[in-house]
Amino acid sequence: MNKATTFRRAIAGAVPELNADPDKLLVFVDAGHVIATAAPSLSFEYQYTLNAIITDFAGDADSVFVALIAWVQRNQSDLLANPETRETGIAFEVDHLTQTTCDLSIQLKLTETVIVKTAADGTREITHVDEHVPEWTTPGLVDPSWTN
Repeated sequence: MNKATTFRRAIAGAVPELNADPDKLLVFVDAGHVIATAAPSLSFEYQYTLNAIITDFAGDADSVFVALIAWVQRNQSDLLANPETRETGIAFEVDHLTQTTCDLSIQLKLTETVIVKTAADGTREITHVDEHVPEWTTPGLVDPSWTN
């Protein structure tokens, strides 16, 4: 599951406290399913909930969520663009530990499409398909005067 790895890298790199101590960011893949059909292809889709837990966090939660939204725009844009998934695709919980620290748990409903092709020699080529990136999230394609 490539998205768990890229999520960890993006969040840890964007949040100063996690950049300094990346072991505070725990990433789990929960409630996973493999969706395949009876078609001759071996291609399939992963469906799962990515559960990220930031332990003993004393930073600004806004910095986490800004980095998260930026990652979602590039890696699972339907969580923002689709009204059905927008409501439940990103969830969180906070456990306050002290006056200044908390554990922050974030759940993202993710999918990853995997294409499997068999070559003439019988070897298999496995490719994770990149998500479609809406043009409005691609730098240079949007007129800067349209943004706040």
